[in-house]
Amino acid sequence: MDYAYQLEAKQNIVAQALERIGGFTGVTVAPILAASNFLGYRNKATYPLARASARSAAETGQVQAGYYQKGSHQIVNLNQCPVQDVRLNPLLAEVKQDIQKRGWGIYDEKLHRGKLRHLGLRIGRRTGEMLLTLVVKDSNLVGIEEQAQEWLNRYPNLVGVSVNINPDRTNAILGSETHTIAGRAYLQEEFAGLTFQIRPDTFFQVHTEQAEALLQVILEELKLQGSEILVDAYCGIGTLTLPLAQRVRQAIAVDVQPAAVEQAKLNARLNHLENVTFQTGAVETVLPVLSVQPDIILVDPPRKGCDRSVLETLLQIHPEQIVYVSCNPATLARDLKILCADSTYSLTQVQPADFFPQTSHVECAAFLVRSPGFVSKPGAKESESEDAEIG
Repeated sequence: MDYAYQLEAKQNIVAQALERIGGFTGVTVAPILAASNFLGYRNKATYPLARASARSAAETGQVQAGYYQKGSHQIVNLNQCPVQDVRLNPLLAEVKQDIQKRGWGIYDEKLHRGKLRHLGLRIGRRTGEMLLTLVVKDSNLVGIEEQAQEWLNRYPNLVGVSVNINPDRTNAILGSETHTIAGRAYLQEEFAGLTFQIRPDTFFQVHTEQAEALLQVILEELKLQGSEILVDAYCGIGTLTLPLAQRVRQAIAVDVQPAAVEQAKLNARLNHLENVTFQTGAVETVLPVLSVQPDIILVDPPRKGCDRSVLETLLQIHPEQIVYVSCNPATLARDLKILCADSTYSLTQVQPADFFPQTSHVECAAFLVRSPGFVSKPGAKESESEDAEIG
């Protein structure tokens, strides 16, 4: 599809979701932020592994890595991917051959047998540093130390090889354990003028340049004066928290994943940011017990959007501004409708950004301002009947 039409379609997706699901009319949907690089942009890709059907009983079949054909678990074998950073393509093509030579077993999801499940590749767009991760069913992979060192020697920009262990019968890609086999446990990246350490199993936006562009819009819209208290309620490794912390009096970072919080703390120290505090726990649990009243709360939930309890917590705390970053216009519109009910908040602007060219997905940042004269009712929640009606 022509890229200009992709952008037009995504702009319409956002506008229609706000109108049909959220019930908003007259809201400014800013022109979508187009990607300067709509091919070769992804800084991360994870490929399921399989074996091709053998032509005879004596053959085991070639190792394949690629993506699933739509509506199936049939792998389309790839040696390059048009949307991943082109510097990763040689690894995709060649690592499969190394796996073949090693004779490592490939996981069969139907039988729950075999070892290798996925191949993960990650790159720092600015630094060029790469990570290679093998997702395995168990840790017993004969010769992995020797092979990992061979990969480091072959690829100068490869800084670490890891194994992630996922023993479960599940569609989830990663398990809870990741072990560094050779090199470093992280790559280093430059983002918004700061230095970040990114591990194989931590979340970081896949389109670095577009994430920076959206951050710039957030900064322009908030018009920070340096006196604000800001809460990032889904902070991850601090991707948005730390650049914003440079422009406020105090930043508070919250995430339910302890590993992400530890990585965010490390990144704060790496950049000598001392006005950030960190809390581990669910948003709806941590926010009500904060010792300060935030002026701004930033939320960046997963595709399913915010749990109802999170929205109710936001309404009880009633910060002056809320920034809602979303990768799903439908759940964004649903949640904005709840936050703006009873004129509690006004939706002032929605900024779409094309984080995912060549796909139907679109990122957004929505900006809400507390309505003048609104008086909260501490501890007040909607009745069960109202809850059921919205649900």
